[in-house]
Amino acid sequence: MNLKPPRRRAPGMNIEQRRQMIVLAALPLVAEHGTAVTTAQIARAAGIGEATIFRAFTDKDELLDACVVEALRPDHVLEQLAAVPLDQPLIARLTEAADVMRAHMERIGTVLGALHGSGHRSHERPAPGPRPGTPQPPGPARDNRPQDPQDGPSSPADGAPAQEDSPASGRAASFRQTREALAELFEPESDSLRLSPERLATLFLNLMFSSARRPAGDPELSTAEIVDVFVHGVLK
Repeated sequence: MNLKPPRRRAPGMNIEQRRQMIVLAALPLVAEHGTAVTTAQIARAAGIGEATIFRAFTDKDELLDACVVEALRPDHVLEQLAAVPLDQPLIARLTEAADVMRAHMERIGTVLGALHGSGHRSHERPAPGPRPGTPQPPGPARDNRPQDPQDGPSSPADGAPAQEDSPASGRAASFRQTREALAELFEPESDSLRLSPERLATLFLNLMFSSARRPAGDPELSTAEIVDVFVHGVLK
């Protein structure tokens, strides 16, 4: 007779909450081990039985895909950008924002790099928007017009609108939300800006993406250097 007490489920936890708990436990292990991470390791980290993983996910590939989706989620960045004090100088605001963006892109790179380097090819799933309750930057509601080609790497090709719930649509929504949060950081100086806060936010975001994709061996620019040149230009 097996007298070992069964593992208990977390009280009041529905399937989506259980999936989220498993993904958050898995992310550091995925970043460290890539696809070599085992479901047994993830179960130990989450404090659950291994069978619980397979009640929440069809297989390990689906769990790894969920980790990719979580790494791309903009919630954390939006919260941090919303917390940047607007009463400090523009240089200080943008430097803080650049640090936030760089840390976010490094987290994404760590997870995706570990998976890609170990052979995982993520199935195309919609990239997420922020979870309910995530602080949203104030401002006018956006329409569903086709993305401007300057909107960044998530713009649909040829300016065609991405289909709802497609991966391109999800990435474009994430880019747009981050851009809107950055635009708020320019608002206190709106009367003295050469371009609109929205346009400057687009340029700044593209600059941060470009700095994160520098070729191997190229020296890394500090966020202070990037912001200084962005604000003051290249001339003395």
